[in-house]
Parts: sequence; structure tokens; C-alpha cells
Amino acid sequence: MEYYTLPADRVLEELGSDVAAGLSSEEVAGRKERYGENALAEKPPKTLLQRFISQFADILIIILLISAAISFTVSLISDDESFFEPILILVIVIINACIGVFQESKAEKALDALKKMSSPHARVLRDGEERMVDTKELVPGDIIRLEAGDFVPADARLIRASNLKVEEAALTGESLPVEKDPAAEIRENAPLGDRIDMVYSGCSVSYGTGMAVVTATGMDTEMGKIASLLNEETEEETPLQQKLAQLGKILGYICLAACAVVFVVGLIDGMSPLDIFMVAVSLAVSAIPEGLPAIVTIVLSIGVQRMVEHNAIIRSLPAVETLGSASVICSDKTGTLTQNRMTLTRAWVDGREEPETITADNTEEIKKLLLYGALCCDGSVVFLEDGEKHIGDPTETCIVLAAHRNGMPREQINRDYPRVAELPFDSDRKMMTTVNMIGGEPVAIVKGAFDMIAQRCISGDLEKASAVNRAMGEDALRVITVAYRKLDSVPDDPKPEEVERDLTLLGLVGMIDPPRPEVKDAVSLCRQAGIKPVMITGDHVITASAIARELGILTDTDEAVTGVEVDAMSDDELLNRARHIAVYARVTPENKIRIVKTWQKLGEVAAMTGDGVNDAPALKAADIGCAMGITGTDVAKGVADMTLTDDNFATIVEAVRQGRGIFDNIRKVVGYLIGTNIGEILVVFFAMLFWREAPLLSMQLLWLNLLTDSLPAISLGMEPVDEDVMEKSPKKRTEGIFSGGFGLKVILQGIYFGAVSLFAFWLGKRATGEISGGQTLCFMTMAVAEIVQSFNMRSHHSLFHGDPFANRMLDLSAFLSIGLTALVLFTPLRTLFELDVLPRSCYLYGAGLALLSIPIMEAAKALGLEKG
Repeated sequence: MEYYTLPADRVLEELGSDVAAGLSSEEVAGRKERYGENALAEKPPKTLLQRFISQFADILIIILLISAAISFTVSLISDDESFFEPILILVIVIINACIGVFQESKAEKALDALKKMSSPHARVLRDGEERMVDTKELVPGDIIRLEAGDFVPADARLIRASNLKVEEAALTGESLPVEKDPAAEIRENAPLGDRIDMVYSGCSVSYGTGMAVVTATGMDTEMGKIASLLNEETEEETPLQQKLAQLGKILGYICLAACAVVFVVGLIDGMSPLDIFMVAVSLAVSAIPEGLPAIVTIVLSIGVQRMVEHNAIIRSLPAVETLGSASVICSDKTGTLTQNRMTLTRAWVDGREEPETITADNTEEIKKLLLYGALCCDGSVVFLEDGEKHIGDPTETCIVLAAHRNGMPREQINRDYPRVAELPFDSDRKMMTTVNMIGGEPVAIVKGAFDMIAQRCISGDLEKASAVNRAMGEDALRVITVAYRKLDSVPDDPKPEEVERDLTLLGLVGMIDPPRPEVKDAVSLCRQAGIKPVMITGDHVITASAIARELGILTDTDEAVTGVEVDAMSDDELLNRARHIAVYARVTPENKIRIVKTWQKLGEVAAMTGDGVNDAPALKAADIGCAMGITGTDVAKGVADMTLTDDNFATIVEAVRQGRGIFDNIRKVVGYLIGTNIGEILVVFFAMLFWREAPLLSMQLLWLNLLTDSLPAISLGMEPVDEDVMEKSPKKRTEGIFSGGFGLKVILQGIYFGAVSLFAFWLGKRATGEISGGQTLCFMTMAVAEIVQSFNMRSHHSLFHGDPFANRMLDLSAFLSIGLTALVLFTPLRTLFELDVLPRSCYLYGAGLALLSIPIMEAAKALGLEKG
């Protein structure tokens, strides 16, 4: 039932409650049985075992496990007591699974944070008496009392209120406390922010007092609906995860096809099944880049460390790359694009033509207006070492701050012009009055809405004031009017009808939650980088449009729509109009998710920034969610992939730049590793076809894939970000890792590895007369060639375009990899890997074959076969 559309007495009747006595204890027990606790249901997280087991649901891992089983079986059948090879494969699989579990460490903290936002206790009327109870004990129909500083413990319909204002920014995005009115008539389907006769769970009371009847508890509250959305929202794979999964399937199919061919050829030739199986194991190991998952994780971790240096904390490793792919940034307004602090920007005094911009040194007329306005305020500003703390209504504290900056500190003016009487703000009168002693006589200062104060003025250019009020409103400013009246004496019992009459208009002040100064440049850079900025807010459309236009988000070709308009659109209509909508105002959490998913349907990678509870479902639905670290709620941080520690929208642009650079580095790493694997597949496959022999054993391939390749690959992931990375358009969601000619370079690299290694195998076997001699030279050539190739992979420019040894980590990695190769070749460790000592000339031949990659790749770059 839509309780906000019903009068309070009808709501009490529907809920069977008594405003004087509340519910009885028996009734509470029955309703608790029916409705359950006033708490949020929690989706059970995956256990550690479930996370670990899920790591094995991958075709490449399955192939490796089958290979280990075959190797183990062959060792048993052939009476070979060495199980080194199958054990090594199993160890690699388990290590990869552990890394995968670690990578999935994004804990589900959102619902815990939502619970913490609820007030632990509530004042409730039961059995005719007021008592404090745990918020979990509340049931629909309970009568609750609220006062300034309280968290609202459940959704409730107001019965009575005195100057009640509720901070709903976390739920609706509204930057100002909402003034509540129990008697308001609210239309059906009104947006959450317009239901001023209701209070909602998790919001806080900033001013006044109230009494309300609970209408919804637990998962039935608006906060509970958000929790439901978080539970229903599934985790989408990031573009990187999708591309690597697709790559894994391709490699798996290639491996299976190659094994099938080898098996058929071997059977036709009458080879021993055991020999065929061992070649198949070698093929499987050669096709699978065992170190790739771990290396990609390490490269992403390096990216995370870089992000921290730029005020961004990443909670999900693949999100680093996703951010670099972002083509749309859907941003909340309040606290993200704006400062989340009302600021006085303009003021107009009676008798002047134009308003004056507020500075630290305004004219005397404006200073008088600020003085009178500050005297009629209850809010205050405390100045701390690390900034200011605003206490009270933001519309008042911004006036107090403006007066302070003009040399009129609140403490001083209160001493100089003491308050001797007052009339508190009233939602019916829409004004507040104080009586202060100024120049030895009492002066009534009235502050409030222009329409209400204008009716009470007998002096001042009201026509001009009305025009200024209208113009400020069109600029999305909140306007406060200040008027005054000199009194004959201080009233003992001031009455509005006696004090708030015959006023003299003093002037108007305009305030707004201003944009962050650095955001305009950040938006401009986003557009330069081909990224579409979109504002999604719970604020009013006029305010949102003005801010968006000032920041460059809303252009002449764009439009602004409200959440109600979005609800009226079909999915197809929203899909067709989305590219031209730059501002969504007065939106619900459901609207936000729908907007984000619409962009995703259009093939875009959508990022969502925000700080409120209302942003949480969309943050989770987006390809990457970015929460604000300072003003952000625990809920937003709990579901976001990234937290901006300085709450600076500009940080997201730097994060995009870093993300793009990291993806480029991952691309180099994947290309490098896959190129070496292609070479290994080719040498094993063709050696089997030509000579029915295995040029490399599976444990030799594991050594190449895990040690020789891995160190240079990690160092490739540490290349600095290219300077022109933000001048490129974002990658399309469908764009593969090997696009732009990069795949051709990888294939060329693989053919080179395969050809020189195959030749080295033939040469070594011919020189020594032993198959182990051929395997030794093949192993050495492949290892050295892969180390040399890592330098070619640094850039699509020539290796000699700059300093070829500029990446010091790569230099060190290459040195260590050569050392490890030498360790296996020239120490007793070689017997474990079944390697032989070769004639000196063979080592020289191997080195020469390995160095051929430099002229080959330089020729490829010169011919433009790889554009980066």
C-alpha cells in the first residue's frame, strides 16, 4: 500500500495502531512473527572451498589435469618410478587455483554496511508508555519518536512534525535536508525525494522533532529494496576476463585438435601407445600458458600499486583494465561532481541593478545583507586545522561562512548585536525571525522564502526583487530573502503576526552546491579521450542541468530527463535516446541500474561513480563502480571496484589513463607468452609429423613456460604509460587482445620460435647422434630466443627507437632468466630434465638462431605489421 498518499489517521487505521498508546506487547509479538525482524537479509557468501573448486572449471585446467593423469599412468605402466612430471603439473594447477582464490577476494561487505547504517535503538510507544528498544524489534504499526541527530530506524508515515528536516542524500541524492510535512498531499507514484510526509530507514534527522507510525521494516523498506537489488545483481565478467577465457578456449581446442592428429598419425605408424600419450602430454603442456593467470594477476597488482599513488584504491584486480576500457562514465552529482557543501555565490541588495558575486571583500551594502542574514541563523562553522566543520542547516552555514570571510565572525557579531528574541522557522510561514540589538535599538530580522516575505514588505522594489529571484532560480540557485523591521521595544512573547509585518526588504542571497573546480577540465579530457560523461542524480532537473552545463557535460545537442520520464520510456525508446541524454534527474535506484544496463546493451563499457546508498546497486551493475572515499557511504565502498581517496572526479580520469596503460602492458604480456606457446606447439607437432619424436619433454616445456618466460613477462607489465594514450578512442567491448595487427605479430613470433627450435632440434640430434642432444639444443635455443623476444615486445616502435635497455626491471629479469637457463644446461640439475652436454659449436649455433628474432621483428615493425 502507498501510505504516503493517505492521510495520517487513515494510515493509523490501516495499520491498526493507536497514536496515544502505540501497540500492545501481544500485538508486537504477533506482528514480529508475521513480518520478521527489522533487519536486512544477507546473501550467503561463497565458502573458501567453493571458491577453490570453481577455479577448476576451465578448459585449460581440465586439460592439464588430464595430462597429469596420463603422465602418472604412463609412469606406473612403464615401471618408471619418477613421478616428477605429473607432480609438477599438479603443483602448477594448485598454485594457479590458489592465486585465483586470492584474486576473488572482493568481499561482499555491502549488506553489513547497510546494517550498520541503521540506528541501534529507537524510541517507541508501546503499552501506553515510551521505551527504548533495539531497532530489530520494530514492527509495522509501531509509533516512533524522532529528534535531531537520530537515524530513522524504519520506513514510517509522519503523524506530527515540528520543523522536521531529514538528511536523505544517501538515499535520494538530494544535497539539502528535506523539510517534512505530515499534512502534505502527495500524488501516487511521486519520486522518493518528493514524499515529504514520509521518513525512510537509514536517513538521519538534521533538525526538529517528529512522531511517525512504522509502515515497513527490514527488506520491505526502501533501504531493503536496495539490499535486494544488490543481492539480485550478478557479477559480470570484465572485458579482460572475457578475452582471456575466450583465448583459453581457443588454445584448448587447438591442443585437442593437435593431440588428435598426433594420436592418429602415431597409431597409423605403429608407435607405442605410451609414446603417443607422452607426446600428447607434451603437446598439452606446450599449448597451455601455465604462468599466464599468475603473471596477469601480478601485472594487475603492479597497476593497483600505481593507482594508489594517484589516490585510487582498487578492490578487484581485473577492474584496473576495465577502467581503461571505459567509454561512458555515469556520475552522481552530489559529492562527486559537486562539493556537497552549499556555498553562497551571489547576493542582491534593494536599490541595486545587478547581483554581486560573493567574495572575501564585498561592498558595504552586501556586507550589511550578510551581517543581517548571519544574525538570523542558528547554524555555525567551526574552523579546524584540516578544514571547516559546518554544524546545522547548510543554507544557514553558508551565509555564516560568507559573513566570516567578509570580516564578520559569528562569535563577534553575536556579541556586538545580541539576540534578544526569536521566532523559529516554521514550514507554514517558511521563514525565521530573530530580534537583535543593533545601534542600541531592537531590530527584527526575517529570513526565508521570497514569496512569503514579499507579502509582508511595505518598503523595497519588490518587482525588481521578483525578477532577481526568478533569474537566480533559473541558474539553479536556492534563494533566501532577508528583510527587517525596527521595533519600538523587545517583545516579551513575540508573535509572527505582530513581528513579521511592515517589513523593509534588504536583499536576496543565492546559494548552490558548486561544482568541484577541477571537474570541468576532467570532463574535457574525458571527451578528448572519447568517453561520454553522463550525470545521474536524485536532485531537481533544473539544478542538475545548470551544473551539467557549467561542467560541459550537457551540450546544446544533449537533453536532460527525469526519472519519471525514464519510467515512461520503453526499453527500445531508452536505447534509441540514451546517446543524446546527458542528465538524468530525480532518479530512483532502479532507474540508475536501467540506465547503466542500457549503455551496456549499446556495447559500451560503463563506469559509475557515486557516494550514496542510492548509488550502490548501479555501482555493482556497472562494468566498474567508483566510490568516493571521504564522503562515500560504507555501502557504496563495499560494492565498488574502486574508491577515490580524495573524492576528486579528476582522479577517475587519471585512473582511466593508468587503466589504458595497464591494458597495453597486459596485451604485450599475453602476446609474448602466447607467441612462445605457439612456437612450442609448432615444434612439438611438426617434430612428431616429420620424425615421430618429441623435441621437448613436458617438464622442459614447464620450465620454459614458468621460469624462462615469466620473469621477462612480469617486467613487460611494468612499462610506463604511453604519453598519447588519452588521445585514442576507448577500446570497444568486442575488441580483442590481438586486434590492430597485433595478432599477426604474435603468429609471426610463434612461427619464428617454431622454425628455429625445430631446426635446432634437427641440428643437435645430428651433431650428437642422440635425441636428447636435439632436445638440449632445442631447449636452449627456445629459452634464449624467448628472452631476446621480450625486448622486441616493449613497443610497436623499433627496438632502437629509444634506449633498448630503458626498462631496468626487464634488464634484470633477462639476466636472471639467462642465469636459470644456464643452471639447467651446465649443472648436474640437467639430469633431472634429461638434458645432455653439447659440443661448443652447438651452443654458438643456438645463440645465433635465438638472436635472429631481432632482425625479423624489426622488419615486421618497418613493414607496419603491428600498430600497437
